[in-house]
Amino acid sequence: MSSIDPGRATAPAVPERSRSPIRTFTPRYRLSDLTRERLRLLLPEYEVRDLPIEPAVVFGRRAPLIMEIGSGHGAAAIGYAASFPDHDVLTAEVHLPGVARMLAAAVDRGVHNLRVYPGDAMNLLGGALAPQSLRSVHVLFPDPWPKAKHAKRRLIRPETLAAIERLLEPDGHLLIATDHPVYAEWTREQLRSHGRCQVQEIARPSWKDEDGFERKGLAAGRPATYLRVRFA
Repeated sequence: MSSIDPGRATAPAVPERSRSPIRTFTPRYRLSDLTRERLRLLLPEYEVRDLPIEPAVVFGRRAPLIMEIGSGHGAAAIGYAASFPDHDVLTAEVHLPGVARMLAAAVDRGVHNLRVYPGDAMNLLGGALAPQSLRSVHVLFPDPWPKAKHAKRRLIRPETLAAIERLLEPDGHLLIATDHPVYAEWTREQLRSHGRCQVQEIARPSWKDEDGFERKGLAAGRPATYLRVRFA
């Protein structure tokens, strides 16, 4: 049975306030009848419940593992999973309507190498995964928190980078995308400050389309920036 009640309109609680004192998201939404039904039918099959995570148990095999933080309605995660069926994709997303939409799309496309943790990704970064267990981490169009007083809520910050570095395989990488110029510069500054980052600006990967925030950004005259980061 799923640990998420589809009738609730709030995101799962963070177990320990001390582990994630500053939230990088604002979980506000309502659940439609369709969303509740999708969660009831699909979440038990795709949900990751038990922490710490043993990928071989969750996916039923050993394969390169990719984690996407903040998967939204899942277009990028499904695009990757469909393009790389020999890899496994673990997503973290607190927005349950987005989770429901992602799972419905995964079923429609016959994607089976995808799982979702419907909670705060900081719980996964904080010890739920073994060191050097991830081939890559994707952070695609995170909330830019554009006001200066909210900068502390931005996901890309020293403690997050340290946690991601710990989880990546020696040749693994972090992929970051944003259409917000202030956030792009903030990200570059954080990477420079980290001191061990090899940063390459790249084109949009072939497995990702322009769906969602990227399309909205392009329509507003804000082309996306993609950064691939390796830790020396």
